[in-house]
Amino acid sequence: MTPRRAYRSDVSDARWALIEPVFVAWQASRSGPGTAARVHDLREIVNAILYVNRTGIPWEYLPHDFPPFKTVYDYYAKWEADDTTEQVHDLLRDRTRRANARTVEPSAAVVDAQSVKTSGNVAETSQGIDAGKKIKGRKRHLITDTLGLVLTVLVTAASVHDSAGGKQALTELAAAHPGVTKVWADGGYQTSVIQHGAGLGIDVEVVQRPKERGFQPLPKRWVIERTFGWLMQHRRLARDYEALPQRSRTMIHWAMANKMSRELPGESAPTWRIETDMPRTPA
Repeated sequence: MTPRRAYRSDVSDARWALIEPVFVAWQASRSGPGTAARVHDLREIVNAILYVNRTGIPWEYLPHDFPPFKTVYDYYAKWEADDTTEQVHDLLRDRTRRANARTVEPSAAVVDAQSVKTSGNVAETSQGIDAGKKIKGRKRHLITDTLGLVLTVLVTAASVHDSAGGKQALTELAAAHPGVTKVWADGGYQTSVIQHGAGLGIDVEVVQRPKERGFQPLPKRWVIERTFGWLMQHRRLARDYEALPQRSRTMIHWAMANKMSRELPGESAPTWRIETDMPRTPA
């Protein structure tokens, strides 16, 4: 069989080497009597998932040189359900922190939320209206470390207040990363979040906006705004297309895994600009 031409979203050999052990272990755990023989290469399944994640196409529009879209989605759902996707994400986050001379476990973090519109396939019970942003859809409650790497992510209806989502996110943060003792937040988080954090042993500090007019990056908090920017480079996340909130959470993990797996071997992320080999005309 002739190998297909590579897509820009495909993982390179260096990137695959970073995450392959997780999938090798996953495959080994599923071997034995009654387990169906693997037909498709797991690397191609990952490439197909990243293609959807990066381009934003529906699953059924996957190019025919990938495995069948129902097979790809089945792996996507299985890897979400048994935490394989999160293992890949966490492995890459730990390596990225070490590459940046940080300890694996962070001690400080940043919390924020992002409201996004949903597509027509999302049930009314799974979405709501963010009155402040005037957006009907879902809300992503993120907590990142000081590098902007995701520590916890919670997807709710957009009508859920930042403080309510923030308290649940802090609870998950304390359970998964007990070493975090400081979290910065914006003015949208109420006193109840600070009190909830205190009960978990976390000092939540609200970073106030400067009084000067015009755009200014907020101290400490700008890193999570950059994280939202990283996510929006993946067109599947420009709008929430997932029927289930947990599928949205998994899409965020794949987007961050894509970003970190490129950064670690020093590969640049492709842009949407059209590149040609034509020389520039001298000025």
